[in-house]
Amino acid sequence: MSPMQTGIVGLAVLFFLLALRMPVGIAMLLVGFLGFGMMSGWTPALALVATEPFVISSNYELIVVPLFVLMGNLATVSGMSRDLYAAAYAWVGHWRGGLASATIAACAGFAALSGSSVASALTMGQVALPEMRRYNYDPRLATGCVAAGGTLGILIPPSTGFVIYAILTQESIGRLFLAGVFARLLLTALFIFAIYSQTRIKPGLGPAGPAMVWKEKLKATWQASFMTGVVVITIGGIYAGLFTPTEAAGVGAFLALLLALFRRRLTPHSLFSILLQSARTTALVFLILIGSFIFSPFLALTHVSSNLIEAITGLELPAYGILSLVLIVYIILGMFLEGFAMLVLTIPIVHPLILTLGFDPIWFGVLIVVVLEMGLISPPVGVNVYVVKGVAEDVPMSQIFIGILPFWVAMAVALAILVAFPQIALFLPNRMIQ
Repeated sequence: MSPMQTGIVGLAVLFFLLALRMPVGIAMLLVGFLGFGMMSGWTPALALVATEPFVISSNYELIVVPLFVLMGNLATVSGMSRDLYAAAYAWVGHWRGGLASATIAACAGFAALSGSSVASALTMGQVALPEMRRYNYDPRLATGCVAAGGTLGILIPPSTGFVIYAILTQESIGRLFLAGVFARLLLTALFIFAIYSQTRIKPGLGPAGPAMVWKEKLKATWQASFMTGVVVITIGGIYAGLFTPTEAAGVGAFLALLLALFRRRLTPHSLFSILLQSARTTALVFLILIGSFIFSPFLALTHVSSNLIEAITGLELPAYGILSLVLIVYIILGMFLEGFAMLVLTIPIVHPLILTLGFDPIWFGVLIVVVLEMGLISPPVGVNVYVVKGVAEDVPMSQIFIGILPFWVAMAVALAILVAFPQIALFLPNRMIQ
C-alpha cells in the first residue's frame, strides 16, 4: 500500500476502535505504534513508545494539569461553589429566570477554578437544580442552563482544552488563556440573554424568586469573596505577568488547600478522595496526550495532512470559506466524538492548514474550544447532558436536549461573532504579551 492508503486504513481502524468504546488514548497509541512500525520498522517504533511517554510526563508546562485539577477539587470540597451560587442568586434571583442566570454566573465563576466542563456541570447541577425545582422552574430551562453553563469550564482559564491545544500546537498557554477572557464574557452574556428571551416569552419557565435585602446580599457577596480572591490571585496573576501559568497553578492549588483547611472541610477521607480523583483525571489527560504524540509521527509518514491541505487549498475557495468548512466539520464531529479526542485527532491535521491560510493560531484555538463546547451539549454524545441527567434523574433525556437548544444557538451566534471580529479574542494577548 502507498503511504496515503496506509494512513486512510489507520484512520479507519482508529475510528472503528473508538466505536467499540476503546479509550481514545489507548486506541491512538495502538494504531500509531503498529502503523509506525509497519512503515519505519519495529525498532524505531519501540524506541518511540519507550521515549514519548517519558517526554510527555516530564514536560514542565503540563504541571498545570494536575495542579489546576487539584485546585478545582479542593474548591468543591471547601464549599466555594455553593457560596458563589448563593451570591449570584442574592443579586439576580428576584428576576424572572434569575435562578437560571445565577446558575450561568456561578458556572462561569466555578469554571475559573476547575477548568473542567464536566466538573462544573456536575457541581453546579447538585447545587442549583434542587433550588430551581423548589421555585417551580421548568425542568427544560433548569437542566438546559446547567448543562450549557458547565461548558464554560473548557473556555475559561485554567481551561484544560487550551492547555492541550497549546501542547499540540506549541502555542503559548498564557496567550490562549488571555484570548479566552472576552470570549467567555461574550458567551456568558449570550447565555443570560437566551434565558431572558425565553422567560420573557413564557414567564412560567422561570418564576421570579423572593428579593433579598441589602444586608443579605452583602453577606452572600462576602462569603463568595474568598473564592473570588483565589481566582483574582491565580488567573489575575497570569494576566498581570506576575507568574507563569504553571506557577499560577501551584499558587492556586495552595490557596485552595489553605481555604479548605480554614473552613475545616478537609478530612483524611476527603483528602484521599480529592487526591485520587485528581490523579485519575490527570492520568486520563496524559494518556490522551501520549497516544496523540505516538499517533502523530505515523500520520506524518502517511502524508495525510499535507495531501489534505493541498486538496482543500486547491478548491480555490476564499480563506474564510475554507475556515467555515473546517468549523462545520468540527461541529458535526462534536456530535459523535468526545471533545479531547476530537482535539488530539484533528489538530495535527488542521493546524498546518490554518497557518497556510494565514489565520492567527491563538484566535483559531478560541474558535475550536467554542466548537468543543457545542459538542458537549450536542446529541447524541453530549457529555454534559448525561452528567446533568445523572443529577436530575426524573427529567427525560429528550426534555434536557430541548432545554439546551437555545443555549446551543447562543454558542453558534458567539462563534459567528468571534469569526467576524477576531480582535475580541486577540485584544488582550496582543496588548499584554508582546
